[in-house]
Amino acid sequence: MRKITTFIALAALSFTSIGCDRFLDIQPEGKVVPVNAEDYRKVLTSAYSRYPTHKSLVALRTDELSLDENASGFAYNRELAMWKDTGYDSNTTEFPWVGFYSVIFYMNQIINEGSKTMTDSPVKQQILAEAYALRAYSYFDLINLYGKQYNAATASTDKGVPLSLEIDVEAVLKPSTVQQVYDQVHSDIAKAEVLMQEQQQSAGINYRFSKISLKALQARMALYQGDWNRALDYSQQVLTIKDGLSDLNATNVAPHHYASVESILALEKAFDGSVKNNLSFAAPELISAYNKTTDKRFGLYFEKAPDRYNIIKKGDSDFKVTFRTSEMYFIKSEALLKLNRLDEAKETLLKVLKNRYTPEGYTSVQNDAASMNTTDFMNFILDERFREFAVEGHRWFDLRRANQKKITHKLGGKDFILEQNDPRYTIAYPQSAKKNNPNL
Repeated sequence: MRKITTFIALAALSFTSIGCDRFLDIQPEGKVVPVNAEDYRKVLTSAYSRYPTHKSLVALRTDELSLDENASGFAYNRELAMWKDTGYDSNTTEFPWVGFYSVIFYMNQIINEGSKTMTDSPVKQQILAEAYALRAYSYFDLINLYGKQYNAATASTDKGVPLSLEIDVEAVLKPSTVQQVYDQVHSDIAKAEVLMQEQQQSAGINYRFSKISLKALQARMALYQGDWNRALDYSQQVLTIKDGLSDLNATNVAPHHYASVESILALEKAFDGSVKNNLSFAAPELISAYNKTTDKRFGLYFEKAPDRYNIIKKGDSDFKVTFRTSEMYFIKSEALLKLNRLDEAKETLLKVLKNRYTPEGYTSVQNDAASMNTTDFMNFILDERFREFAVEGHRWFDLRRANQKKITHKLGGKDFILEQNDPRYTIAYPQSAKKNNPNL
């Protein structure tokens, strides 16, 4: 393979910022350019491994976590918990920006150049499919971090994030609309579907996209867009292929373990150690949401300390989780409810809960659900999502799309408040990104 001075170290994925006034801060030094399928698989593997770890940071904005003010990392994260998205000090950890666009840059390289240099084969098709899928997921995460919650009536004018589909490190791009970004995500997924060869990835390499994880992504997208027919369709397509649930009455294997019967895509650390270790603990609102006696998840997720509950829901490599089957049941249940099929919605969600509560607890939950009307059951779904997906990165996005409730965090003896429907339910672009690109 040849060496040139105009491309990035693709095989090594050295994401290096040079601080120039450009949209994408990556240093294009003389590096090896990939050519064949083996080369591009290495690029993909590196990109997967470097996918931004951001969901733990987002959890600091929710009612899931409280910060330990005596922890060594407190100074770097306190302003995140204050929802201070502008004017924060230089020590504050920023939500990822360059990391996402770096992954996207490499996917552009695979799509635009790898498609020309790789020999035609099913392996080439699979690599290209995964590249489209990972680019789609990157933009889906970006738009939900930095764009307004999807609203069909306003999405075509709501400010989104820049779209970069070419290999151009000199480009200075302007934000696209929320609708344009979602349209691009749908387009990439459609291309990935045509090319995708693998129905499911086996444990150990299930960080890679497959046909079933594409359907799971489509189900979540439909949920966020409020497209209930598509949400029902895609979630059911996933469950037709894979519907297993981890029975917590019979096993201690956590549902979010990469080898769990529930695992669909195990790409992301659900709860990263930088936030978990001695920095945060379970917020009282989260702990009070559980029945500590009958809910089998409680003992897997938390442990009692003298003055608080620590989170033991692990975030190391064995517990990477992006999509799992229980989420598909939840999406299906909510979609059925929104389509006025209340009894079916209850039946669907209870399949999950039978595997989460003790037999006595499940009987109680089942009896409570039986008398719920549509409004009550919608609230119950959201409460169970709070419990089921604690610190897996769902809560902030559920709050955005559901009720954007008021949240209070106490830090330094002061109350910091995120008001209901607060504009800060949309995270501002990072200060460093705006400094490097005046068009943001």
